[in-house]
Amino acid sequence: LPSGRLTRGTPTTHQANFIRMSAPYKAPGGKGEEGGEAARVHRIRITLTSKNVANLEKVCADLIRGAKEKRLKVKGPVRMPTKRLKLTVRKSPCGEGTNTWDRFELRIHKRLIDLHSPADVVKQITSISIEPGVEVEVTIVDA
Repeated sequence: LPSGRLTRGTPTTHQANFIRMSAPYKAPGGKGEEGGEAARVHRIRITLTSKNVANLEKVCADLIRGAKEKRLKVKGPVRMPTKRLKLTVRKSPCGEGTNTWDRFELRIHKRLIDLHSPADVVKQITSISIEPGVEVEVTIVDA
């Protein structure tokens, strides 16, 4: 190169090294997907909802204890914001008399637990006794 100038088509040494290192990533020891569907590790999200916090926390603790016994990667429980459903109604059935009101509130609590495990192991973990009033939703995401 004349007088240290670069022309448009010639990469610098740093750029040439970067271009060489930007090959697609290959997992170490990855020989394809020969392990089958059962051994494949999925990202699994368990969503728990309930009106009763004590029952909800008990189910969360049981699920996490079971997952840690199986030596799975666990994240959670993530406490989502509580939904507060409010309903204000008149006390009087006929509409006459003093305007008095009742205020009712229903609180819905929600927890998220993320697991990294094969799908068949999750069936064993979720086979625990679930407290009354707790809804469990299991979502499997291919990671």
